[in-house]
Amino acid sequence: MAALVKCRALLQPVRSQINVISGVCRSDSVLHAFLTKRAPHCVRLSSSDVKSGDDLIVRYLDGDDSGIVVLGINRPQSKNAISKNLVTMMSEALESLKKDNKVRTVVLCSIVPGIFCAGADLKERAKMQQSEVGPFVTKARTLITELGTLPMPTIAAIDGAALGGGLEMALACDIRVAASSAKMGLVETKLAIIPGAGGTQRLPRTVGVSVAKELIFAARVLSGDEAKSLGLVNHAVEQNESGDAAYLRALDLAREFIPQGPIAIRMAKLAINQGIEVDLKTGLAIEEACYAQVIPTKDRLEGLQAFKEKRPPRFKGE
Repeated sequence: MAALVKCRALLQPVRSQINVISGVCRSDSVLHAFLTKRAPHCVRLSSSDVKSGDDLIVRYLDGDDSGIVVLGINRPQSKNAISKNLVTMMSEALESLKKDNKVRTVVLCSIVPGIFCAGADLKERAKMQQSEVGPFVTKARTLITELGTLPMPTIAAIDGAALGGGLEMALACDIRVAASSAKMGLVETKLAIIPGAGGTQRLPRTVGVSVAKELIFAARVLSGDEAKSLGLVNHAVEQNESGDAAYLRALDLAREFIPQGPIAIRMAKLAINQGIEVDLKTGLAIEEACYAQVIPTKDRLEGLQAFKEKRPPRFKGE
């Protein structure tokens, strides 16, 4: 009973609205493909225009894809390495997303061809004082934790290399899709350090303790196909000419989620994430608490009515 009471305290629904951030359409070829490939609607948002130096581009899709938000990492000069500015921009984006009940799924991808994220920006790191390194790693770890605790489903689309912190970022997502040619690994031991943004914890939870130890100890880099065989990614797809096969597969997955009850999906995610960390009895109490959250919703009644009338349900997240 105590566990159930504690669980209920974690399940207060968030109702505040989003503060929209980031940009407009641009015409360069890679980003143009990102904006138009099977997601033709470009939404002009309410803040300053995206400039060529923006490290993160946030795109709210509309039309049939309304509810999907795409976060595109855009640091071509640094192979999408994690910098102070990128951490700040991503933190601001996640803070907005977690408050928006209209967001159904978040896709994290790269706008830079052939790279997902190369990990920490070592050039920037080299310029830091020793006293600055610890706080920066803490901020990066907090960012990735925030990504992992977003209430809606998250999908990492890995169309290129995801190394070190880049893979840690992908591990924080619910689902990972990789191009078969993509390379990924936690390679920090090559630099005489360890994964510092959740890799030592999320990788063993994903592929098992023994396999995770082998991969980290050897700083091994895997292909997308090898990652699929180990369960590190959900899907491995052949890369296409435009270099966005994983992104397109991620969009297809997101489209499968959109018709389902959004509150139910959020509660299912919470039940799984909280339950996997505790014993079965406590996990069942968490499931019960999450189930209690969907009972009074209008969506549940709409689902029953739609079934009775033999029509697709029209869920509103209410």
